[in-house]
Formats: sequence, structure tokens, C-alpha cells
Amino acid sequence: MAGRTRDERIDGAVLSATVELLGEVGYTALTMGAVARRAGVHRPAVYRRWPSKRHLVVDAVADGLGPRPTPDTGDLRDDLVTGIMTVVDALAGTPLGRVLPALVADLAADPELAGRFLDRAFHPRRATTAATLRSAVARGEIRADFDMDFVLDALAAPLYYRVLFGHLPLSRPLAEQCVDTVLADLRRSGPSDGPTHRSADAD
Repeated sequence: MAGRTRDERIDGAVLSATVELLGEVGYTALTMGAVARRAGVHRPAVYRRWPSKRHLVVDAVADGLGPRPTPDTGDLRDDLVTGIMTVVDALAGTPLGRVLPALVADLAADPELAGRFLDRAFHPRRATTAATLRSAVARGEIRADFDMDFVLDALAAPLYYRVLFGHLPLSRPLAEQCVDTVLADLRRSGPSDGPTHRSADAD
């Protein structure tokens, strides 16, 4: 709201309360009133920040995943594994993974909500990973003729697939396998088989 500074303590309390209640009652039974009571704030303070529980859960997921998952230390494999492990830690170690399928269904039905998720979580995370990959290209560690968007998708897709269908668990070995599979291709010398379209914009 223009002219008003948001109290980050309230934001943090509300997001923490949201995650706690998601673990206790689930996505469907979650209410803004219950979140306000758990956070120790008035309900209007919650509604001033989030117009609905769906918006609140989007921000809780974005906060849990973090906007800058991938460092750029010069060790590409370690940096990518660190980034992918933020997905494992956020979705396997908290209630957020259990609510993601229901949230994704809401995103599919609400373009405004989907845009919020892309802006808060999806694009910022991809941008940091893309920056790390570009640094590796500049060092000559990986080839330059690759499709950035495809690589970003390939790094995390198996994890989200498992979260959405729940058929297998998330784990560090899975994160490492995702990274190693992608790097095996990126470290090949010579052109790839078939056309590539390198994206200059990670978003």
C-alpha cells in the first residue's frame, strides 16, 4: 500500500503460521482466520497483505523455496546441486510439498494467481541458476550452444514430477542425478544432435 511500510515481522509470522497450519489441517481446510489467530495478528492485517488464502499459500511456497537458490562459487556441479537441494529441502522437509498439487490446480484455473507464482518464485529462481550457468560458459567449463530454458527445466523437472504425483520420494541422490545428467550433455565437446535455441533470457 502506498505510503505505508510493511511490517516484515507480521509477514514472517503469518507465513510461518501458514506453513504450520498446512501441516496440521491441509490446504483445503486452511482459513485466513485460523492463520491470523496462529500468527497472533488481526485478520484485517492478513487481508491487507493477501487477498485470499491462495495468494497466501503462493507466498508461503515462494518463501520456502527462496528466490536465489543457486550460488556462483566457480564449482558448477556443487552450485547446481545446492540450488536443486533447496527444492528437496522445501518440498520434502515441510508441508509445502503435500499442498503443491492442489495449489498447482488453482494456478491452472487462475491466470492472475499463476502470474504471482511466476513472479515470486519461478522467474527469480531460474534467473539465479541461469546466471551460474552463464558464468560456467564464460570460464569455458561448459559449451555455449545449449537451450537455456530447456536446461533450467531439465534440472528441476524430475523433482516437481515426483512431488505432483507422489510416486517416489525426493532425495539428495535424485538432485545429484538431475545435475549430473544435465552436465554430461553440457560438457560434451562439439555441437549437439539436432537444432538448439539458446535463450538469452532465463525468464
